[in-house]
Amino acid sequence: MAHARISMYLPPDINPTQAAIAYGCRALPKLNEELQSEDLLTRQKALMALCDLMHDPEHVYVAIDTGCLESLKALLKDNNDMVRIKTTEVLYIMATHNVGREGFLEHDVILALSYLLNDPQSACRKNLHLVFKHVAQLPSGAQGIVNSGLIPSLVWKLQREEEEIQGLLLDTLAACLMEDATEALGSHVVPFLKQKLLSTNDDIRSKAARTLIAVSIPLEGKNQVWQHDVIPILVHLLKDKVEEVQANAAGALMYATVTTQELEKVILKFVWNDKRP
Repeated sequence: MAHARISMYLPPDINPTQAAIAYGCRALPKLNEELQSEDLLTRQKALMALCDLMHDPEHVYVAIDTGCLESLKALLKDNNDMVRIKTTEVLYIMATHNVGREGFLEHDVILALSYLLNDPQSACRKNLHLVFKHVAQLPSGAQGIVNSGLIPSLVWKLQREEEEIQGLLLDTLAACLMEDATEALGSHVVPFLKQKLLSTNDDIRSKAARTLIAVSIPLEGKNQVWQHDVIPILVHLLKDKVEEVQANAAGALMYATVTTQELEKVILKFVWNDKRP
């Protein structure tokens, strides 16, 4: 006769590092409660579960509506390194969806994340800059970063971060400076970008040249590009082995070498020639 036995092992589909997800509409409210738990393991498991759920934009919408963003903002100040890392990872995944980016702007997540710019954990800082990169893809998001007063800090970090994070910083700056380059120009962004144009990393050279396109749109940016002798470097990059570097360098040269006054002269010249018999 067979005997009932209880196995000592967990079922094969159970992840012991992840919180059990409640059924249906109770899933995200339950996880939000666990994010606020005083028990460290409970918070960590809830974050692991959220990392999986936030790949679905519908879950992102419900999470924002449930109040998860406020709980996540509080966890950004947690003393545990893993909690901060997983919190920024959840926010990064949410930022890949448009509904997540708009939610960040409504709930002031950008400013909350800025307190981690000097976090000792590089994984935490990388996730933070991935969030900024995705948020800046929206014009309102780029303007939100500018309005938060973070541009001087991002420019300063450009000289001190790891190379991989530097690339993310350049992506964010390129988008934000298209909205307003004033603070960046006052924070010596042109000399910093000049150094990045000389980088041995193809990606860094390309992104630095692309950021210079945005810098060179206002007249003050054009003047600083000339003052810091960036033009000869851009000309040299027209022969770079990487086509993307060549294209971005050509774009930066185009904006840097044409001022409003010069453009008016060209237009007047063509108008005058058209009027001649």
